[in-house]
Amino acid sequence: MDQVKRRGDLYNLLGYLPSRDREITVKTVFMEERESFVLEKLILDLNGTEPVPAYFLRPKNVTGKLPVVLYNHSHGGRYHMGKDELLEGAPYMLPYGEVLAKRGIASFCIDAWGFGERSGKTETSLFKSMLWKGQVMWGMMVYDNLRALDYLHTRSDIDPNRIATLGMSMGSTMAWWTAALDIRIKVTVDICCLTDYQALMEEDGLDGHGIYYYVPDLLNHFTTSEINALISPRAHLGLAGTQDPLTPLSGLHKIDQELKQVYRNMNAEDAWKLLLYDVGHVETEEMRTAVLNFLDENL
Repeated sequence: MDQVKRRGDLYNLLGYLPSRDREITVKTVFMEERESFVLEKLILDLNGTEPVPAYFLRPKNVTGKLPVVLYNHSHGGRYHMGKDELLEGAPYMLPYGEVLAKRGIASFCIDAWGFGERSGKTETSLFKSMLWKGQVMWGMMVYDNLRALDYLHTRSDIDPNRIATLGMSMGSTMAWWTAALDIRIKVTVDICCLTDYQALMEEDGLDGHGIYYYVPDLLNHFTTSEINALISPRAHLGLAGTQDPLTPLSGLHKIDQELKQVYRNMNAEDAWKLLLYDVGHVETEEMRTAVLNFLDENL
């Protein structure tokens, strides 16, 4: 498989996107010292259309260049939250920011289109207006995330060789799309949204995911496994609940089988791991422990 070509094919399905060569500008709104980290609130120009608020959490009492997690917030209909999930968590997961900081890992999270300080327009309104312009909402969201990665590479306090991405639900999908499209991601962790598209249709589960999620013509070119194969041979951990309707169990088994073969072919069998738990759409304490151990081992 020609991964470079396939990444280009995948990116080209994301609609009309701004140039990746645009200069990124950043404004620091404030810096606030917390118990285990320094919180920076930033406003970035990533796309030339609207400002992108972000949080950067820098661990205290740590010297040298830092490993960093590009954190992707979830959906859950919690449009007001966005990047605040990194600090406050959600009903289905505890926050990650402080936990990572205590391990000496920085974290960075932007408000996705329609969330947090960018929640002035509804998801459906954004989707429709973008569609008229030849844009894909998911494409614009992924674009901003890739540009967020570009920004991290400009920071002198970040080790560019130790960048991970993780998230739950919508953030999970963003994690594996971002890693599939950009090899600068060393470690990928997706929680509760490694969804096989065909299995989702077979179980009539399309309405479980928001309209933002759907990319025109995608299934004529890629399966979920084929997108995730673009992450190989880099470290990738998937975690899912066997009772989660957003990730049909038959699809999880299919993805696991196919990715095991991909990683085996690249002599990297230990770099892919799927862990299943008898729960629904929630991150448990056991899952959190597995995530942190995986980061410790691979980042």
